[in-house]
Amino acid sequence: MTPLPADPHAAAVRHLSLADPRMGALISRAGPCRLAVGGSAPAATTSYREDHFGGLVDAIVSQQLSAKAASTIFRRVLALASSEEGRLLPGKLLALPEAKLREAGLSGSKVGFVRDLSARVDRGALVLDALDAQTDDEVIAELCEVKGIGRWTAEMFLIFRLGRPDVLPVGDLGVQKGFVRLFGLRKLPAPERMVKLSRPFRPYRSVACWYLWRLNEEKPEVEER
Repeated sequence: MTPLPADPHAAAVRHLSLADPRMGALISRAGPCRLAVGGSAPAATTSYREDHFGGLVDAIVSQQLSAKAASTIFRRVLALASSEEGRLLPGKLLALPEAKLREAGLSGSKVGFVRDLSARVDRGALVLDALDAQTDDEVIAELCEVKGIGRWTAEMFLIFRLGRPDVLPVGDLGVQKGFVRLFGLRKLPAPERMVKLSRPFRPYRSVACWYLWRLNEEKPEVEER
């Protein structure tokens, strides 16, 4: 009988459960964490998102769109500028006329963002493979040099692409709402309060955020009258 693979988040789940009983109860309800670990792609991830460049283009495309709409547009871009192996190529993307990218569904601003990223990668100004060895703050600083990539997008890249364990995206509305529900707050918390409340969750705040996102998927409890 083949042994089951060890849970890569076992230490994080144990720490978070002991840090706060409310988080422990949430973890029990939500089940195992499905975040990638150390840059490995999660099981549900398809090949076009398994490289850093494709992941960043996907992140730009997804800004302010539903998951379904973003996936459709990204697949169109992929069909226009991918290698035979199904990976996006910055040089091929740069060679596309703007009209083609607009036809695929990108807004004018996103065309500019994707082109800026592609140009930086193509000329070697941004070496994506080097990000794995950099600190979280260094990765954020590097990525925020790209047009259209702000702190939130960089933090999502850290969590979902690089598998960094202790990222707290204080600007993420889902995480903010998760704090409200977990801690019974009256309003969305300020960044400083989020940092303070999450101190017991260190060094596994990325995993805590994954569970806070799951908390938002639960139906609110209805008080009995």
